[in-house]
Amino acid sequence: MGDSGRVGTREKILKEALALFSSRGYKASTMRDIAAAVGVRQGAIYNHFKNKEAILETLLNDLMESALVNLFGDLEAPETYRKGKSILAKIATTFKLISFDPRNEALFRLMMQELFRNERIRDLYHEHFYQQNVKKLSSLFFQMMQEEMIRSSDPLMLANEFFSPLFFYQMQVILLKIDGKSTSAAVTLFEKHVDIFWESIRNADKESEAKQTLF
Repeated sequence: MGDSGRVGTREKILKEALALFSSRGYKASTMRDIAAAVGVRQGAIYNHFKNKEAILETLLNDLMESALVNLFGDLEAPETYRKGKSILAKIATTFKLISFDPRNEALFRLMMQELFRNERIRDLYHEHFYQQNVKKLSSLFFQMMQEEMIRSSDPLMLANEFFSPLFFYQMQVILLKIDGKSTSAAVTLFEKHVDIFWESIRNADKESEAKQTLF
């Protein structure tokens, strides 16, 4: 088999393993199950991965590079905080889109299912998915406070308050999809949350002063 064939089979293994792990759970899925889903003999799996743990490790590496963890994407520039509400809208949109992207949804479901069983996934969740994103947003909030774009408060607490509902809404959308129910009402919650949250923290007095200066 050529290199392209090997790569193709390897990707199929990862795709089917992710589907199985995210639906049945990692522990309940066997190498035989993965081989059957791919359409190869079980022994062929070992040409690409030493064991099931190696497959999971590769999927975790994929998770590290996914939008699930890298919520900020291109929002790393020094002047990003000046975008204000649009930053929050972009983050909320990323949460929503993850719920409708099959691969990211499967990675999210895998992470949720294995949080209580796998210490590595708990570390990944706490350090990268949660802590890093909260710290980044709290830093942006702090800069906005310095420029009086938003009212002074605890920036870390604000970041937690912004992220928590998004996480809940994302879970709701995915659960509705699993049960084949309509998600139309749930998906509007992301934008509504941004509107209500920004209205609660923006410095209306500062905006009023700016308008008076213009006129």
